[in-house]
Amino acid sequence: MENLVDASLWKGRRVFLTGHTGFKGGWLSLWLRRMGSTVRGYALDPPTNPNLFGELRLQELVDDVRGDVGDLTKLIHSMKEFSPDVVFHLAAQPLVRRSYTDPVGTYATNIIGTAHVLEAVRATPSVKAVVVITTDKCYENREWVWGYREQDPLGGYDPYSSSKACAEILTASYRQSFFSSDSASDRGVGVATARAGNVVGGGDWSEDRLIPDLVRGFSSGRAVLIRYPGAIRPWQHVLDPLAGYLLLGQRLLNGERQCATAWNFGPSDDEAWTVAQIADAMASQWGDGASWTRDEKPVEHEATYLKLDASKARLMLGWRPRLKLESTISWVIDWFRARQQGCDMREFTSRQINAYQELMARSTTL
Repeated sequence: MENLVDASLWKGRRVFLTGHTGFKGGWLSLWLRRMGSTVRGYALDPPTNPNLFGELRLQELVDDVRGDVGDLTKLIHSMKEFSPDVVFHLAAQPLVRRSYTDPVGTYATNIIGTAHVLEAVRATPSVKAVVVITTDKCYENREWVWGYREQDPLGGYDPYSSSKACAEILTASYRQSFFSSDSASDRGVGVATARAGNVVGGGDWSEDRLIPDLVRGFSSGRAVLIRYPGAIRPWQHVLDPLAGYLLLGQRLLNGERQCATAWNFGPSDDEAWTVAQIADAMASQWGDGASWTRDEKPVEHEATYLKLDASKARLMLGWRPRLKLESTISWVIDWFRARQQGCDMREFTSRQINAYQELMARSTTL
């Protein structure tokens, strides 16, 4: 049975969200606020300029705390003072290529930062649910043609991927040691992890990501250099996994401890496009002579083939993707075109969230 994101459940909820100044965190903050949640964000300054946080004027909507998840004392104080019902942990060093230039910083943020968030939860009696966001890249990638399932071995070739695998193991250990019915300190907190694919959407200006690189190149009228045109990734609009996180949070808030485990949120098999297919579709819909070319320079290792099996989320949470890739690309282009035209981007983004919720309500896919 398909389930809906229940606005009535989120109305009045106190939500602590790390990484609210980032891309996914910005979309999630706006969605939560539109449902009536009180949100405290804890994060560093936005990582790019321009950035989604500024475009949505989120400083007007959320309790904006600037801090590093590496600062345990400040994090605990901020969480305890706010007394949230639920914690979404999105703060991370999210880029594969940056992890090669700063591996220690990547491990510190993604592993120790996650431990700090869970320590802050231990110190905050009000918390009933925690969703830790990791990545599809946390699996030991064997270049399989089928999707990885939650019970498959974790691994990671590059520092970023391995740091997220470590965050998964760490979270499972905290869950079993401090938040399970078998632990002496259990307070009834449901702790889950969420693994999503390559998310895209309006307002992403990150470095070394396909869609932002394409938008930057197309906007400037130059051919975009692409490193791995043959690579296959589980592409999806950012609202698809965010809906999964919210559905998962709902179940944990309702005390369904069987949901306190790891979850995949990925597109269907026919939506696993190559980088070249995405670039071609983007160029075609963008128009204005948009083009791309292969980057022939030597590059770091990245997986060629990566897919997720989200059967568990479909069956147990009633979640499924609502936007096919053609529609996803249209929504991305519409967002950036609206910005070019001077639209109010908070209002425009809200309209896309509303349209997505209508797809869920009608149980349809676009």
